[in-house]
Amino acid sequence: MLTLLTSAVVVLVALLHLYFLVLEMFLWDKPMGRKAFGLSPERAALTKVMAANQGLYNGFLAAGLLWSLLAPQALARPLQFFFLGCVLVAGLFGAATASRKILYIQALPALVGLGLVWMG
Repeated sequence: MLTLLTSAVVVLVALLHLYFLVLEMFLWDKPMGRKAFGLSPERAALTKVMAANQGLYNGFLAAGLLWSLLAPQALARPLQFFFLGCVLVAGLFGAATASRKILYIQALPALVGLGLVWMG
């Protein structure tokens, strides 16, 4: 049961990061992206390239988390610890520097996942 719950949280965090990838790489200067990040059209246009780069990194985090679910058991937990740890650090940094809501949207799910991996 714990393994299934852990896998579900890892998938959730991966899906969140795929969503972030889409928002940052493809929707940044569109109404949905501007609304999500509170951007004016001018600011979105000025920061579009930076956001695409940021989105790519979110995609790497998602890929690593999904890889951890397909990896052999001996590799799965270390991968989950690493990638969830990266997500947690990024979420804490984002909450401290950009928006407090990142703490709940990104860091908290990663912390829950890390706790489940550790318990497993």
